[in-house]
Amino acid sequence: MQAYVDQLIRDGAFAGVPKDVVYTIAMVVVAVVVLSAFVAPLAGLTSWLERRVWARMQSRVGPNRVGPQGILQWLADGIKNLLKEDLIPTAADAKLFSLAPYIVFMGFLCTFVVIPFGGNLIVADLNIGILYILAVTSLVVVGILMAGWASNNKWSLLGGMRSAAQIVSYEIPAGLSILTIVFLAGTLSMQGIIKAQGWGPWDWFLFHNPFTFGAFFLYFTAALAEGNRTPFDIPEAESELVAGYVTEYSGMRFLFFFFAEWGNLYVIGAVATTLFLGGWQVPPLGIFDNNPLLLGIAQFVTFFLKAYMWVFVAMWIRATLPRVRVDQLMALCWKYMVPLSFVCLLGTVGFMFVPANLQRVISAAMTGLGFALVIIFFIRVTFQIRQAKPELYFKPHI
Repeated sequence: MQAYVDQLIRDGAFAGVPKDVVYTIAMVVVAVVVLSAFVAPLAGLTSWLERRVWARMQSRVGPNRVGPQGILQWLADGIKNLLKEDLIPTAADAKLFSLAPYIVFMGFLCTFVVIPFGGNLIVADLNIGILYILAVTSLVVVGILMAGWASNNKWSLLGGMRSAAQIVSYEIPAGLSILTIVFLAGTLSMQGIIKAQGWGPWDWFLFHNPFTFGAFFLYFTAALAEGNRTPFDIPEAESELVAGYVTEYSGMRFLFFFFAEWGNLYVIGAVATTLFLGGWQVPPLGIFDNNPLLLGIAQFVTFFLKAYMWVFVAMWIRATLPRVRVDQLMALCWKYMVPLSFVCLLGTVGFMFVPANLQRVISAAMTGLGFALVIIFFIRVTFQIRQAKPELYFKPHI
């Protein structure tokens, strides 16, 4: 988008208009388009799909009344929250209370500025793109603390403090895992990291060496914890029987917190895809020659499917694992994940001094190991499905 605007300015399309004004208007227009045409439908459909996935995995029904297979349930939920009364507690700090959900949402939405959906499909290819993502997502901590404190409710404050401690703690192993890839790629640009890889799994950073393989799982686990996803959703601990920092919220302000959570699932998958899975890289097929539109569509579909695969994995984890205790959560971060992240970082630095031929051999072995693990995993899942009683899944519901 930035290159396109620069070209329009050079062609004189905005003669007499200051360049900063042109960039500002362009960014606002793109933000509205991205929000209305991609982010909002994506978060809504993810909320429906997640409930359907949970139901299927737990032998329940899930939403199935509003639209075919309940696919319009997210629209019904949005309309319901839009029509609900917006309550602000008398003792709450009204200004901060009202502002908090939008701060959280802004911290999530701003990440889409640097997410590379294709070779040319990106809002701004910043040379500090991954650092920008780490910075803007930190706004979520501010919004959550603001919501907990402004509610003037002890349970909300405890939930906000827990969430802030959790997010800040898990940013460390997540950042160290990201730094592992930055060292390999030699750039902080999201597009640069993708271009440093190839379209085949043997060229992905995921299988570059054993340390990047471990860094991927450390990043994904830390990202789930930062996003307050089960089994790390401590701010909504069941012992309190309340909803943590969103206890006092209602209507659309309540929905904005979960809007950001559902949308953040895709951001987690998109960053993981960019860093470890080759991003939008597609095979160099002849059909893409002299056909930039078809190439752009193929790149977008490839990137979206890779990223959304990890959204499905996050749903799977939430439907399967129980919530951990807060002391277990913090011990996992500081006692295990932080030291392991340093091991992956230093191991990758040491691996860079290994002869190139040996690096290729190890990368090929890691790729083979990855495929073997995937095959074993699907064999195990298939076995479990066959062992399950069919009536648990196909029993008619009235």
